[in-house]
Amino acid sequence: MAKLTSKIEVESVLKEVTQWRRHLHQHPELSFQEVNTSQFVYDKLQSFGNLEVTRPTKTSVMARLVGDQPGKTLAIRADMDALPIEEETTHEFKSKNPGVMHACGHDGHTAMLLGAAKVLSGLKDEIVGEVRFLFQHAEEHFPGGAVEMVEAGVIEGVDFVIGAHLMSDLEIGKVGIVPGPMMASTDGFWLTIQGKGGHGGMPHQTVDSIVVASQVVSNLQQIISRNTDPLDTVVLTIGKFVGGEAGNVIANAVKIDGTVRSFDPKYKKTMPELMERVIKGITDAHGATYELDYVKGYDPVINDETVLQVIEDTVRELYGETTLDYQRPKMGAEDFSGYLKDTPGAFFTIGAGNEAKGIIHPHHHPHFDIDEDALKYGVNIFVHAVFKYLT
Repeated sequence: MAKLTSKIEVESVLKEVTQWRRHLHQHPELSFQEVNTSQFVYDKLQSFGNLEVTRPTKTSVMARLVGDQPGKTLAIRADMDALPIEEETTHEFKSKNPGVMHACGHDGHTAMLLGAAKVLSGLKDEIVGEVRFLFQHAEEHFPGGAVEMVEAGVIEGVDFVIGAHLMSDLEIGKVGIVPGPMMASTDGFWLTIQGKGGHGGMPHQTVDSIVVASQVVSNLQQIISRNTDPLDTVVLTIGKFVGGEAGNVIANAVKIDGTVRSFDPKYKKTMPELMERVIKGITDAHGATYELDYVKGYDPVINDETVLQVIEDTVRELYGETTLDYQRPKMGAEDFSGYLKDTPGAFFTIGAGNEAKGIIHPHHHPHFDIDEDALKYGVNIFVHAVFKYLT
């Protein structure tokens, strides 16, 4: 491992890291629209020196730090996009963009990786190999920025890739570790049940799309209980059901949106087939028709245990064994999986919740916040992990 003088340098950038986070928080931009965010990141990276800075896609940034000695290549990823949420915090640095908010911690992710890049750019003579800093757009919106960046070649020649997520449901001072499968794949579906509308008092003249759609919803749940292995983890959720205009009018059509989550890739093939069999059977039986649009989304995040072990060892050496929090897999999704198809990698979480400070709200909530003391954990772990991976 490199000399621990780098730890002192980490302390020296933390004030800037907080300032960068607050700037980004004030100026959030939605997925695929991160024009000013990516320019801010680009300009900061250029100012550090020793970095080759490029724009792999319109709103993403990559910086390469090539050491004085040849060796392996490590990529570190941070996401930059915000969410379509109206912020309701009382911060002086709250969002200035109406209806847009950093409600998932991506402002912190970007600031932490900028901090690591600044520290490491000053340690070029100690780098064996190469570090790539990936500032990714559009994590929150399918098809996601990771796939676009991979297609642009950012992962070519990379031996390992790592990333981290600040979590408000994990207390400050903890680092979450999940060996193997960590986050589920996510697919989306959009279903329209087409009936025949009419007068609420004359149902015999109609095909009631709400009645038909209700049976579809109920029977889709039985796919999980009766058509999937009970030892597998599969979730089918319908989050949107829209139909009708008035209480005395039978709706002409119903629109249903939902998501499917799993860890086993086979369900990306079998779930739409099983769903369509159920939907077709019910609609045919009642004289209705349907349109199903099933979109296969992010793959599951599956940590390479050898790569993850380096993160564990780094955390253990920096902060002690009690900092490590071994967790169960989650059914949430992350497009970090896009980097893992051909490259071993690891994703971990950093505690950013603090009940004493009132930082208790979940991600994607208008009062979401992070304890900014968590930022130093990310910078420190990234910087020291680099030397462990590359040496």
